Amino acid sequence: MAHFSGEDEVMLQAMLRQLFQSVKEKITGAPSLECAEEILLHLEETDENFHNYEFVKYLRQHICNTLGSMIEEEMEKWTSDQNQDEESGYDTVVQHVTKRIQESKEYKEMMHSLKNIMMVVVESMINKFEEDEMRSQERQKKIQKEKSNSYCTDNCSDSDSSFNQSYKFCQGKLQLILDQLDPGQPKEVRYEALQTLCSAPPSDVLNCENWTTLCEKLTVCLSDPDPVFSDRILKFYAQTFTLSPLHMTKEIYTSLAKYLKLYFLSRENHIPTLSTGIDTSNPNVICLLKKVRLLNEYQKEAPSFWIRHPEKYMEEIVENTLSLLSVKHDQSHLVTQKILDPIYFFALVDTEAVWFKKWMHAYYSRTAVLRLLEKKYKSLITTAVQQCVQYFELCEAVKADEILGHSKHCGNKQKTFYYSGQELQYIYFIHSLCLLGRLLIYIQGRRLFPIKLKNRKDLVSLTDLLVLFTQLIYYSPSCPKMTSAAHLDNYSPASMVTEVLRILCDQKECAIECLYNNTVIEALLQPIHNLMKGTKAAPNCSETALIHIADILARIASVEEGLTLLLYGENMNSSEQKSPTGAHIIAQFSKKLLDEDISIFSGSEMLPVVKGAFISVCRQIYGTCEGLQVLIPYCLHESIAKAWKKTSLLSERIPTPVKGLDSVSSVNQESQNIMAWEENLLDDLLNFAATPKGLLVLQRTGAINECVTFMFNRYAKKLQISRHKKFGYGVLVTQVASTAAGAVALQSSGFINALITELWANLECGRDDVRVTHPRSTPVDPIDRSCQKSFLGLVNLLPYPAVYELVGNQDLPNKAEYSLREVPTCVIDIIDRLIILNSEAKIRSLFNYEQSHIFGLRLLSVVCCDLDTLLLLEAQYQVSEVLLNAQEENILETSESHRNFIIDGLSVERNHVLVRINFIGGPMERILPPRVLEKGDDPYPWPMFSSYPVPDCYLSEVTRNADLKQDNDLAKLLLCFKMSDKQTEWIENCRRQFCKMMKARPDIISGSTLQELLEKFVLHLSENLSECYFPSVEYTAILTGVR
Repeated sequence: MAHFSGEDEVMLQAMLRQLFQSVKEKITGAPSLECAEEILLHLEETDENFHNYEFVKYLRQHICNTLGSMIEEEMEKWTSDQNQDEESGYDTVVQHVTKRIQESKEYKEMMHSLKNIMMVVVESMINKFEEDEMRSQERQKKIQKEKSNSYCTDNCSDSDSSFNQSYKFCQGKLQLILDQLDPGQPKEVRYEALQTLCSAPPSDVLNCENWTTLCEKLTVCLSDPDPVFSDRILKFYAQTFTLSPLHMTKEIYTSLAKYLKLYFLSRENHIPTLSTGIDTSNPNVICLLKKVRLLNEYQKEAPSFWIRHPEKYMEEIVENTLSLLSVKHDQSHLVTQKILDPIYFFALVDTEAVWFKKWMHAYYSRTAVLRLLEKKYKSLITTAVQQCVQYFELCEAVKADEILGHSKHCGNKQKTFYYSGQELQYIYFIHSLCLLGRLLIYIQGRRLFPIKLKNRKDLVSLTDLLVLFTQLIYYSPSCPKMTSAAHLDNYSPASMVTEVLRILCDQKECAIECLYNNTVIEALLQPIHNLMKGTKAAPNCSETALIHIADILARIASVEEGLTLLLYGENMNSSEQKSPTGAHIIAQFSKKLLDEDISIFSGSEMLPVVKGAFISVCRQIYGTCEGLQVLIPYCLHESIAKAWKKTSLLSERIPTPVKGLDSVSSVNQESQNIMAWEENLLDDLLNFAATPKGLLVLQRTGAINECVTFMFNRYAKKLQISRHKKFGYGVLVTQVASTAAGAVALQSSGFINALITELWANLECGRDDVRVTHPRSTPVDPIDRSCQKSFLGLVNLLPYPAVYELVGNQDLPNKAEYSLREVPTCVIDIIDRLIILNSEAKIRSLFNYEQSHIFGLRLLSVVCCDLDTLLLLEAQYQVSEVLLNAQEENILETSESHRNFIIDGLSVERNHVLVRINFIGGPMERILPPRVLEKGDDPYPWPMFSSYPVPDCYLSEVTRNADLKQDNDLAKLLLCFKMSDKQTEWIENCRRQFCKMMKARPDIISGSTLQELLEKFVLHLSENLSECYFPSVEYTAILTGVR
C-alpha cells in the first residue's frame, strides 16, 4: 500500500462502483443519511453476496497481509497462557485477540494508510462526478433559456437516484445554492437554485452541515414579495413535512412558526385590522393564509406519529405553537383599529380548533400542552375566555336583527372573499369556544381556572364559564353570518355551545364538577322561569334555544347524580327549600306546554318539537321510582294522554290528498308531522311503564293498549335505542306483563304471537335460506343459542298475572293429530306442544323432540318458581302427574323385582323439575339434582322416582339459630302501630329502622316479624288516599258465585 499507483486507484474505483451498484436499491430506499449508513454497516448480515464483492476481497487480503502474522502470534500466546482453563472458549479467544490487535501500532498505521488511500479514491470519483454534473447543468441552462416562463416547473428526473443526489448536496454544492438564494441575485438564478433544492430529497438537504444556514436563508426568503418564489419555498416545506422523520420536520416547523411570529410582531408588515377586515383576494393575505394553513395542517397530522419519537421533539413543536398563538399587539388603540393577532388567522383556517382536539386526545401530548399552558401561556386561555365574554356582552346589548344585519351588510362587500371585523370576531369566538370546551374535559385543564380578566374585578371560575355558555344559548342570535350559507346551522352560537355542553355531559367526572350544581341548573332554567311568568325568555331566545336547553337537561337527568340534583338540589338533606327544584320547574313548564297555557309560542310550527323536548326531560325523571314520586302531583300522564287523544283525532281528520293539486305536498308534510307527534306522545306514555307505579298510572290513562301496540311495532323493527335511554323495549315488555291489563294488551297487539312464532321457527323449522351444502349444526346445549333470546323473552313475559290472563280457565287442545305445518300462536299452544307431551301425536309432531321438550321443561322450571303459577298449572293441567307418568314410561324392567330408569336428557330434566316443584325453599332447605352427568362409574347418583313421596335425600336438614333479640326494635315498632294522623311518621320510622337492620344484618329478621311488617305496611297504604292509584270497589258476592 506504500506504493499506490494510478492503476491501483482505477482498480479501487471500479471495485467501489461495483459495490455501490449492488446496494443501490437498498440505499435509495433509505429515508435519511443515517439510515443509509446503518444499511452499509450491517451489509454483511443482510447481503448474501457480501463476501463476493471485489472490494470486500481486497480489504480481506490487505488485512491478512498486514496483520496476519500478528494475529497468529496472539492466538498462540493466548492458547499457551490459558491451556489450563477449561472454561475459556472460542468467543473468549476472539474477543481477546481482537482487542489486542486494535490496540496495536500496526493496526493504527494500517487504518491511517487505508483512510488516506480511500480519501484519494473517493475525492477523485466526486471530482469526476461534479465535472459531469456541471456539463449537465450547462445543457440544462441552454434548454431552460429556450423555454419562456418555465422557471417554476418541476424538472425532477426519475433517472437520478437518491444516492447520486446525496453526492450532489455536498458542502460545496449546498454553499453554492445558499449563495444563489441571496436576495441580491437575479430572479432567474434564485429560481434555478430553489428548483434544484426542491428536486432533492429533503433528508439529504437537512443532513448537510449548512442546514442551519439554509434554514435561516429560507426563512428570510419567505418574506419575498414575489408570490411564486414564496410558494416554491412553501412547497419545499410541504415536501419536508411529508417525506422526512419528525426530528427533521421539527426543524422546518420551528423555523416557519418563528418566522410567522416575527412577521406578526414586525411593524413593517401590513397586517389587516379589525376595522378593515380580511380580503382573501389580496395577494399578501393569500400568501399569509397559505403559510398559516401549512402550519395548521402539520399540527393536525403530527399527533399521529410523534409518540414514536423522543418527548423533546414534541415539546418543542408545542411550545413554538403556543408561543405563536400567544402573540398580542399593543392594545392601546381603539378596538376597531386593532391589528389582527395570529389566532384570528388560525381560527379562519381551522374554525373548530381541530388541531387542539387532536393534541389533547392523547395523554402523551396533553400533558405537555397543559403544563405549558399553566406555566407560560395561560394568556391563551385568558383571551379565549375574554372573547366569549365580549361576544356575550355584544349579544346582550345589541338586538339580534342588528347583529345579523351588520354581518349581512359586511358580507356583501366582496361576495364571499371578504370577512368583516365582526365576522372575524365571531369566528374567533367559535374557535375559543371549541378550545375551551375541549380543555374542560380534562382535570388538569379545569385546574387552570379561575382566570383573571381585564376590566373585571372578580375572577372567572369554572361555574362562571359554564353559566356564560348556558346564557349564550338563549341570548345569542340563532343564525349569524358565517363563511357560507351551508354552514349557517353548523356554526350558530346555540348549536355550537350545545355541542360543547353535550360533550361535557357525556364525561361523567367532568359533568359532576362542571354542570351538576345549582348555579348552572338555574341558568339553564332561567328562560323557563321567564316564560312561565308570561315574559320574554331572553332578547334573542327562540324555540330552537329552548330545544337545546331541553337536550342538555335530558342528558343531565339521564345520570344518577344529575337526576338527584334536579330532584332535590345540592342540599339534598336540608329540610328547608327556598325555591322549587329543577324537576318541579320542568314538570310545571311541560304541563303548561301540553295544556297550551303559554301563549308566546302559540301557532309556531316548532311548538310540538319544544313540547317533545321537555317531555323527554320529564321522561328521564319519571322513568325512575324517585322521579315519579316527585312528578306524580303534576298529573303529567293525564296531560300527555289528553294531548295524544287530541292529536289522534287530528290525524283522523287529515283529508286524503288528491293527485294533481298543489296542496298534496303540504298535506303530506302536515300528516307526517302529526303522526310523528302522535307517536312521540305514545312513547312518552309508554315510558311510564318503567316503574311499577308508573305502570298503574299508565293503566289509568286508558291508553295502555295503544302504547303496547306502538311498542310492538317499534320492537319488531329492531330500532336502535337512544344512548340516553336507560333500557330498550325488552324491559318495558317485562314491566307491562306484570299486570293483567298489560298481558291482555300484549296479547291483543300481536306481540306474544310474534314471539312464539319466532321461537318455533328457531326451535323446529330452522332457516329456509340455508343451502344444503351448509347443514345446520347439531345443538349440543340444552337450549340452542338461536333459541336463547326467545327463551328469555317468554320467561320475562310470564309472571303470574300474565299467566292467569293468558292461561287461566283454558283447557289444552290435546288434539288427536297435529299437522307438521301447524305453528303455535299462544302460550296455551306452547304448554300443549312443548311441556305437557302426554300423547304420541304430540311427540310425532316435533322434528326435534328431545331438544324441544327440554326447552319446554326448562321454561316450566323457571315459570314454576312463582308459587301462584305453579298452583295454577297444577290445578288446571296436573303438571306433576304428567311428569311422573313420563318418568314411569322411562323405566327399563330388567327383572320382576328390579327396575332401572333410563338416564337421558329428558329423564334428568324431569327429575330436576319434579324436585323443584315439590320442595319449596332455598339451597339450605332443599337439594336440587344437577342437570348434567358426572364422570365415573355412576354418572347420575341421584335417585329418580315415578311416584310420591319424593326421596328424602332431596330435603336438607339445617338447624337455624334465630336471634330473636335483634328483632326487638322492629317488634316494638309494630306494637305501636295504630291508625292515626301520625301514620306517615310511623311509616318513615319503620322504613328507616328496616333499612338500618338490612344493611347491618340482613339475615336476622325472622319470618314472623317480616310477615307482620308487610301486612301492616300494606294496610297503611290501603288506608292512605295519597298512595292509592285505583279507587276501592266494594265487592258484592252473587249467590251463584258463592256456590
